[in-house]
This record gives sequence, C-alpha cells and structure tokens, in this order.
Amino acid sequence: MAVLYEGYTLCGLVPSQNSTKSGIQGIEPERDNDHVIVSDAFRSVTLYKVSDQKPLGSWTVKQGSCLTSPAIYNTQTKEYVAVTDNKVIRIWKEDDDLLDKTFKATVSSDIWRVHCVAGEDAVVLFQRGAVRLLDSLLATPQQTVEEVLAPDETIRWSTNIVAETQQFVIFTTEKKGDHFLYLLKVKPNILQKYQLEREDASLSPLSFSASYRDELIHLLYLYPNGHMYQSVISVWGPGRDEDSQTISLPRNLLLALSVDEDRLVAANAVFLDEAHVAVVGVPHPSAGTGKDFLCIWNINFQTLQAGKEIVGKIFGQLWCYSNKIFIPHGKCLSVIPYGCTKSSLASALGKLKQSKTEESRPLVSVPSWNNILHEEKTQSSRTVGTRTLRTSSRSQSSRSLTVEQVLELIKTASVEEVQKIVHRLLSRAAIQDLNQSVGQLASSLVSRSLADAAFYTPSTLAQLVHSQFLCHSMCPDLVQLALEKKDYFLCQLCLHFFPDIPEAVTCTCLKAFISMPDSDAEKVEPEPDSVSFMETLTSREHSQVGLQNGSRSSLEDHSNVTMTTADQENRNATWEELSCPVVLQKAVLLNEVLQMAFSDDLLLPHLKDLSSQHVFIFLQYLHFLYLQYNKETSLLNHTFRAPSVTQIMDWVGLLLDAHFTVLVMTPEAKGLLVNLYNLIKSQVKLYSELGQLEGGLKHLKDLKIEQDKRQYSIEVIEFF
Repeated sequence: MAVLYEGYTLCGLVPSQNSTKSGIQGIEPERDNDHVIVSDAFRSVTLYKVSDQKPLGSWTVKQGSCLTSPAIYNTQTKEYVAVTDNKVIRIWKEDDDLLDKTFKATVSSDIWRVHCVAGEDAVVLFQRGAVRLLDSLLATPQQTVEEVLAPDETIRWSTNIVAETQQFVIFTTEKKGDHFLYLLKVKPNILQKYQLEREDASLSPLSFSASYRDELIHLLYLYPNGHMYQSVISVWGPGRDEDSQTISLPRNLLLALSVDEDRLVAANAVFLDEAHVAVVGVPHPSAGTGKDFLCIWNINFQTLQAGKEIVGKIFGQLWCYSNKIFIPHGKCLSVIPYGCTKSSLASALGKLKQSKTEESRPLVSVPSWNNILHEEKTQSSRTVGTRTLRTSSRSQSSRSLTVEQVLELIKTASVEEVQKIVHRLLSRAAIQDLNQSVGQLASSLVSRSLADAAFYTPSTLAQLVHSQFLCHSMCPDLVQLALEKKDYFLCQLCLHFFPDIPEAVTCTCLKAFISMPDSDAEKVEPEPDSVSFMETLTSREHSQVGLQNGSRSSLEDHSNVTMTTADQENRNATWEELSCPVVLQKAVLLNEVLQMAFSDDLLLPHLKDLSSQHVFIFLQYLHFLYLQYNKETSLLNHTFRAPSVTQIMDWVGLLLDAHFTVLVMTPEAKGLLVNLYNLIKSQVKLYSELGQLEGGLKHLKDLKIEQDKRQYSIEVIEFF
C-alpha cells in the first residue's frame, strides 16, 4: 500500500536557457528531516525549512563563477561545503553572509561531487575517479590526484552510503556505449569494478538509485524503453587489482513499463523502500497521452500503487528524503509527501478471495458515530437472516462481484443497489485486503453524485472514509460534495481521518460551519467524544462565575491597559456573563477544524476571505474555549477529542493577522480585543517567569551530588 498526499510548492524555478534542465543542480538534507539545501545550476545555494516553505538563508558566489557541485551539509563540523569552477572548494557556516569572505581552497584536479552521509566524514570524488577524504584533501590541496578511469571514460552518476559502519562511494561511468559501476570502500580504499549488461539498441540508462539492506547494495536503473532493472552487489566482494578483469554485473528485470512509440527522454526512478519505487516521466497506464505523472510502483507485485498528475514540463529529476518527494516541474519545485506500508498480494492486485463463510462481519452498517468510531458489532442473527432470505440468482451473483464489476454497476445502478453491493463487497473480507480499491470506489461514487443530483450514498461514503485507506488526495471532491449536500456528519468524518486536507478546503469547511443556521446545526449527529467535551464545558459554564484558581486576578494584575469606567464595566460584564457564542453541534464542528494540521503561509490568504462577522464570532468562540481551559485545569488532561490550548492560540494569532485592521475599526470588537490582549500578556508573563526558573533548574541539575551522605545531611542551594 502506498499513497501520495497533497503536495505544495517549496520554491520557484529559473530553468536553463535550453529549457531541458530545471535549473536545480541538487537537493541535499540538512540538520534534520525538515531542512534541505537547494543548489541551483548557476550561482546560488538556499537553505529551506520544508514544513514552512520558507528560505532560512541564501548564499551566492560572485559574478563570473558558477557552482559545479551541489552544496552539502557536513554534520560533523556543522558547515556547508560546495565546489565552484570545478576546482575551488568553499566552506561556510549558516551565519556567514558572503561566500567570497569564507574559507576556500583550490585543488589540483577537477572535482565531480562532494558527498556526505550524516555522522560520517565528507568525501570528494574527482572527475577521473579518485576519492579523498575532505579533511585530508584540505590539509594538502595541491596534492597529486591519480586517474582511475580510462581516458575516454566519464562519470554519469554518483552517491555514497554507509553499510556495516563502513562508508562506500558508488559511481557509474560510460565508455563507448558500455556502462560500468565502481564501488569504493573508503577506509581502507578497496575498489570493485563491474560492467553493466548492454540493453538492446545500445540504450543508456536514464537514472540510477541505490539502497543498502540485508548486507547488500541494490542498484536500480531505468532505460528509455521503460525497462527497470535491479542489480545486487555484496559489500564484501573481492577487491580489484591492477591486472584483474572487470566483473560482469547480473541484473533482474523489475518492471517493463509501457511507453509510447517514442523513447523516454526525461524520466527517473528512485527507491522508496524495499518494495516501492517512485517513477516520474513514464506514462500512466490508464491516462491519456500528453500528461505527466508521478507514480509509486510495488516492485514485488509489479502493481501501480499511487499516481499524481504533474502539471508543467518535467525534467527527469527526483529526490526523496524523510517521506517527501522533491520534484521540479514547470516553474516550481514541489514537495509531495508519501506513505508506504507493507502490502499483501491480494491488496496489491486489488482483488480478494471470495469469503466462504456467512459470518463475515461488515465494517459499518449504518452511518452512526457509535458504529463507525467504536465499531459496535451488528446483530449477527439479522445479518445471517437477511442473507438467507436473498436466494435469487441476482443475489448470488452480486456476492461474487469483483471490484471492477462493482465500479461498473456504480455508474448505472440505483442508490439502494449501490449501497447493497458496496456493503457486501466490504463485508466479504478484511478491509485491509481492499485498501487499493477504496480510492476507486470513493471516486466513482463521488463522480456520479456530482453528475447526478438525485444520486447520493452518505452511509457508503462514510464507510469508505472510516476504512482509513482513503485520503483527500485520492478523492479530492469528497469534502466539497459533502458540503454541497450539507452532510456535516461526513464532513467531520473527513476532517477526523484525512491527514492531507489542504488549507483551502479547511477554510471552506470553516466558512460553512460558521455560516450554518442553528436549525441545521441542531440536526447534525456529531462524534460522541467531541460532544461529551462540549457538554462538559457548557455544564460548568453556568455553575461557576468568573475565573477560578486566581486566574481572573492574575489576568487583571498583569494588565496595565488604561480603560474608562464604561470599558471596565463592559469588561466585567464579559467576564461574568461569558457563554458559548455558538450552539453545541456547531462548536463540535469548529473544534474539528481547530485540530487540522496547516501551514501559516498557506492558510493566511484564505482566512482573509472570511467576513468580519464570521471572524468576530470565531474569535468569540476561541476566547470562550481559552477561558474554559483556565477555569478548569483538569480539562488540560482530558481524554476527549478536542483542540489543545496551543491550537487555540495559533488560530487566534492567524485570525488577528488576517483581520486586525477591520477588527480595530469595529466598535463591537473592542472589548474582545482588550480581553485577548490580556490573555496574551498573561501568557507572555508566565513564560517569562518559567524562563527565570530555567537557569536555576539547570544549575540544580549540574550540581555534583556527593555519594557519601551518611545517615543525615543538610544541603543549602542558592539561586542567583
């Protein structure tokens, strides 16, 4: 099972003049899973925080010079290393502003790449095949560098990996149509050379990828005819002497991807894990011509697991780090998160064996939260009795329908028949064996619902969403359909289970929930735990007046805002008579929105589309939630599904950023803004006081405690 989630843009591109290259020379990981270094093909290196899509630093070489090797991050020295003009090694730190004023060293031979694996020494691969540790090279930059390759042999691709605590440099070369693989063990230097088998018509590989597992190095390479091969190399293979023969490298055909009459030109394939590869630039098996896709294939079962259309020109480049795929296309560099799990043969093929027992339990029977979230068992007698009565030939044939047949029936059958056949399909076996078909079923149901206003199957869609094998990117129109049908139950279910809902859709749901009439909201049947949480808040709302446990006095003491007597009276009335500004069901739906993951930069533009009245109501509700948490500290440790204080304050900040000017000019919002100011000021003071304690606690932790205490002792610790 593999899935491609909703992607986002990391940065723009400046393609090369010949338009065949993206303008990006390389992407390398930095200090953690959320930072990457992007090196363009010209003069610039930029550090990005991926989750925020923000550049944290950028460095440019002077006019007339150019980057000839992508920058890498040396984890041992906390420095960046790049090569300019083939022979100049540049090293700098994050706080350096100008590269021209940082350390540089000129070597005696042209450099191909600098490689570095986290925790290991950086290595330098020269264009003629020699390898040096960066530290030893910098100690003597003008040292003589030997030539490993033949005069007419050139490097095409390189990488480095760590295997069994040993670092290896791997690179491929080409010589008169023949392709070779070099495997160099760094400490000590032991070189192995292999020759790749020739492909028909003397085709050259378009891309290479390498991974290490089970004491073997796996090499993946893709040819223009769509053939994808894997070669396996032992890290303990024999070394290469001067007069030894080159070893022929066996290969296995993993995939024979279908291509058009023309050969592939810009394509790439990389390992994601031991069973999955990501491929770009190869036609989608079921899509029309003229479209480019990013696909994930299961190489064990040779099945397509996920696909996403890529808009704009592709350049045959692909990088994968920390479950994220980086792909340049058109005029942007996109980041597409992915997920891979182990698959069975049945799930990979999208087919299941027919269940021979009549007691197969359905996943969900009716669209009830009690059934969906807690999976209450349905009455088996009713299920068996119903199946016993349906003995017609039509009933018998429907039980043995395949997924493909069900998809065809969805296009023409009635609502009742569709619900029955999908329910039976999901009841025949474990839902895990149908994971690859859930997306197809949901997409087919949504497509017909959008085309036919009289067709809608809410219980079936809820059943598919609850399977947790469905995500927004697999069926992007589902949430919009639920909003059009005013199916807020299904909306909450999608918000609850989908991990990849875009910020635009989140804001659309927010608008729908806030503007929903109370009469419609009272008809919604929300999730029980979220209802219990709100019932707990509202039950305490009238039993306790004002802030308890010193919270009110603390907030008043922390405020030094000058207010008139009328303002003070209005404020007191707000504190004493504060109540939930929305009905319970609407509050439950808003809580679901508050718990959605988002990026500030992507959500902020959509929040600006909210009306001032909606913003005012939403801020009132956030203010109410925050005060309830302060009144009853036990709510901080509750087990209900509810937003956290941090999530509440994040939304408060975003709403104020988006609508502060309008709120300031609105007389009705004055008291609310003053109260929010006091809350923020109280939090700032609290964190300041905690910061003062931090030094004392650190000092206490660093104290050397004497082991010999005897029977009694007194220690005096002074904090300054």
